[in-house]
Amino acid sequence: MQTELSKQLGVEHALFGFTPFPAVAAAISRAGGFGVLGAVRYTAPDDLKRDLDWIEAHAEGRPYGLDVVMPAKKVEGVTEADVEAMIPEGHRRFVEDTLAKYGVPELAAGEASGWRITGWMEQVARTQLDVAFDYPIRLLANALGSPPADVIRRAHDRGVLVAALAGSARHARKHKDAGIDIVVAQGYEAGGHTGEIASMVLTPEVVEAVDPLPVLAAGGIGSGQQVAAALALGAQGVWTGSIWLTTTEADLHSPALTRKLLAAGSGDTVRSRALTGKPARQLRTEWTDAWDDPAGPGTLPMPLQGLLVAEAVSRIQKYEVDPLLGTPVGQIVGRMTSERSVQAVFDDLTRGFERAVDRINRIAGRSGPS
Repeated sequence: MQTELSKQLGVEHALFGFTPFPAVAAAISRAGGFGVLGAVRYTAPDDLKRDLDWIEAHAEGRPYGLDVVMPAKKVEGVTEADVEAMIPEGHRRFVEDTLAKYGVPELAAGEASGWRITGWMEQVARTQLDVAFDYPIRLLANALGSPPADVIRRAHDRGVLVAALAGSARHARKHKDAGIDIVVAQGYEAGGHTGEIASMVLTPEVVEAVDPLPVLAAGGIGSGQQVAAALALGAQGVWTGSIWLTTTEADLHSPALTRKLLAAGSGDTVRSRALTGKPARQLRTEWTDAWDDPAGPGTLPMPLQGLLVAEAVSRIQKYEVDPLLGTPVGQIVGRMTSERSVQAVFDDLTRGFERAVDRINRIAGRSGPS
């Protein structure tokens, strides 16, 4: 699966794997792909440094990248406490009433929430970059569109390519105008924040819109046949995420959540604002149903919703409260039926790609002139 982009980055296969787990990122790079570590959960610089050190020690010199979340427009002087103060009391009561309905225990005294949305705030992302640029990362991706212009310049000064996710051709053109190097066309099927256009339609639209910039296809990709289809649509590689959640190297800290993912079908996800305030595809649960119920208070805009539910999500995850337990994941979850190593998943992707290409070659050979 060699393309101009994979050759530029020095990887064997044009298969990019986004993951919050350093062990998965390193394993993807070792397998011949390009591992991308999600940084949003690292609110302490030392924690990010520790895990980048780990990747450096275990990626066997293979290239890897970092994914951050930062807005293109800077908001000065806004702290987490300022944002917290904007949350209506009625929404706080709704959270507590919902948790009480399902008997979700409190966190222990003095125990901090293990999941905060402070990583969505620009000043936190900038501290992450201060750490990351001390490492030989080859790619910086931003999940909220184009990063600020000074960040793009800073990356380019270090020879780091910059990628941005887009859910429409219009968004993709803005990325190109901002000086982005790679556009990730993320279709409706994807896990996490995603738009409303399906990958089969979106990918060729974005390829045409930003030509000659390379495009990575994302959204619902979990087989080699889909990789071949993405390249046929003009992409120079694929961006995968959900498929790595049930690998043996992933560290979900929740056997119950792993079981739910393995049992879920492709119709068991929903685009909901319950997690962050923006539409994000995730497992459908009684938690997402409660927030999407018209009788409820409705979700708050980003980043208020994320701060509102942060402790609740930690409690649900810690105590594995099954009816409420979920995670961002794409529609490809229906193919995730067993725990396998990253290498096994990677081998399946490459073999499936070869089979798909062979099949198309046979079809082309039969349909060509005799």
